[in-house]
Parts: sequence; C-alpha cells; structure tokens
Amino acid sequence: MTTVNIPIMQQTLYDKYLKPSGWGDKLKTFLLSEDFKSVLEYLVAESGSGKKFTPVLKQVFRGFQECPYEELKVIIVNTEPYCGAGIADGIAFSCANTDKVQSSLQHIFKELERTVYPDGMRWDPDLKRWSNQGVLMLNTSLTTQIGNPGTHAELWKPFMAFLFDMLAHYNSGLIYVFMGKDAKEWAKMVPVNNYKMFTIHPAFAAYTDSEWNSGGVFNQINKILNQNQNTEITW
Repeated sequence: MTTVNIPIMQQTLYDKYLKPSGWGDKLKTFLLSEDFKSVLEYLVAESGSGKKFTPVLKQVFRGFQECPYEELKVIIVNTEPYCGAGIADGIAFSCANTDKVQSSLQHIFKELERTVYPDGMRWDPDLKRWSNQGVLMLNTSLTTQIGNPGTHAELWKPFMAFLFDMLAHYNSGLIYVFMGKDAKEWAKMVPVNNYKMFTIHPAFAAYTDSEWNSGGVFNQINKILNQNQNTEITW
C-alpha cells in the first residue's frame, strides 16, 4: 500500500493550487499547520478504509483557484458539496463533472431567468464563470462522504473559522449571501462593514416541488456593486 506524504500534500496544495490565485498567502498559516495536516490525514484514512469523499482532492479548493483573491466581491455560502459520486467540482452548486444540471442549480437558474434574464440564459453547470468575476462559491464543508451528506461538517470547521476570521481582518465591503439555516450559522463571523443577505436554500424548493424565491438576491448584489464599484456580475 502506498504511503501518502501529508506534508508534501500540504505544500503542493499551497504552491500549485492556491498560491497562483492569491489565496495561498492569505491561507498559508492554516494550510501548512498541524490542524490542516489532521484534516488531510482524516480524508486519507477514510478513503483508505473505503469511505470515499467528494470532490476529489485536486478539486477541493477549485472555488478558490478560480476566484482571484484580488477580484473578490461576493461570497455565496452553501453548506456542502453534492454527495453523489462524480458530481461536485469544488465550486459550490457547480457540477462541471457531469452534463446534468443538479436540482439546486436548476432552481438557481430558474430564479435568475425570472428575476435577471427574462429572455433566458445559458444553463452551463460549470460556475467557474462566476468565480472568475470575483464570486467565491463557498461550501462551508469542502468535502463530504459519497452518499453520506453532513459527514464532514465538523472536519472543516477549523478551516472555515480561519477563513472567515481572515476575511474579516483583511476585507470590508464584501457581499455575503448565506443560503439556508446551516450556512447562516457563519454569519456571526462577518463584521458589520460588509453586506449580509439571507435566502432559503434552493434545495428546499427541490424537496417541496416548489419555486425557489431568493428575494431578488442576484439583482440586489448587482445593485450594490453598481453603486460601490460601477460593475456587476454577469450571472
């Protein structure tokens, strides 16, 4: 059985996957810490025992890779990745690994067509186009066991606490959108010099076979960005 060198894995994630987008240096203290070593050891051990996780390790930080830190404007906070095999791609709600638009994303696209693009829009399951514009699509649990939602929520809490604390220290004027009650739990870590919005989770609409109403959150985001930065997100 091949032995995994965790410190080399940590260094690689920092150097190759996070440093180029500008996030590496902001997250370096955690990425090279014993706390993150413990996270990786846990994932490797679970995988070795047959409990596979999603997304695959090289995509875990894709939301950060595709969102340049210097361009950061908006943070959309979700709970965890899709738990089916081969679906999650490291960007919250995105599903670039499959041609099928998942139900939560379907409801997001329908809401966008109702509120922003009445003439229709492209239903591309890869949301890196949002990330590239400075939208951090964040799962507060970056991984989960395949087929077992919620299994890694506690595992990622130290990283999330570090992330929200770092953002509070170095950034102001960001727009945070918390989707669902679990995501909302992190709102207390966001200081008042930022914008905070709250919506029900789009999965609720999927479960209840109803229409997801975001309260016009995508238009609200662009209104704030237009007022403050003379820009907007092309959703």
